[in-house]
Amino acid sequence: MLEKIKATANYIKERINARPEVGIILGTGLGGLVNDIEILDSIPYDEIPNFPVSTVDGHAGRLIYGKLGNKEVLAMQGRFHYYEGYTMQEVTFPVRVMKFVGVSHLFVSNASGGLNPGWHVGDIVLINDHINFFPEHPLHGKNDNELGPRFPDMSKVYDERLRNKAKLIALEYNIQVKEGVYIGVQGPTFETPAEYKMFRVLGGDVIGMSTVPEVIVARHMGIRIFGISIITDSGVPGEIVEISHEEVQQVAMKAEPKMTRIMKELIESI
Repeated sequence: MLEKIKATANYIKERINARPEVGIILGTGLGGLVNDIEILDSIPYDEIPNFPVSTVDGHAGRLIYGKLGNKEVLAMQGRFHYYEGYTMQEVTFPVRVMKFVGVSHLFVSNASGGLNPGWHVGDIVLINDHINFFPEHPLHGKNDNELGPRFPDMSKVYDERLRNKAKLIALEYNIQVKEGVYIGVQGPTFETPAEYKMFRVLGGDVIGMSTVPEVIVARHMGIRIFGISIITDSGVPGEIVEISHEEVQQVAMKAEPKMTRIMKELIESI
């Protein structure tokens, strides 16, 4: 695995001739941040050695290198999910590669279901912690010390300093933000009412099918992490309605400009 990671990272470094310090993973319906990037190169996933290929609508499937303000960034326009049939090592492979390209900060976005009864569809949530409900762990198996420690600490996964900066940016632009716990599940089904209720009792504020594996691997490698979520459907009792992937995309795209504003300003500030 390490040889593949290094080979892929070397391919990207040679192609872009740079070592960007900021990595970005854009979730379902949230690819609009790319419009604010001065794109210097765009690489389809199927051209990158050893890279998986996204199979989900709303995920463009290309790696963007460019500038966001004064920062060089490497952005994944489309991520990979465990429910697509990939192993956890494949899902998180791009994060490993980013680290070897030079990334020290990872910005992760997603669309999520709301569990907190005080929050609403369209709300923006800064992730301050997570609960891992995936059936397989991305660090399962033999550990390679060159990638990270055998038992990585998870007490402060989401960078508090970045989160506090994001709050100030949101205040400056009069953007309402929440802060809470993201629960990561396998999918691809949306949750039943009973499952929504259970996950709320367990301490979740929002729930989704991504992010946690990538974040665990980023933490394993010592990358600083900022996570942000848009609530695209409600799992609150009395508010649950039948939802489709297309509707999730529509809600995400509607709220996206506010999220993009926070992400753009935050990245430029580091």
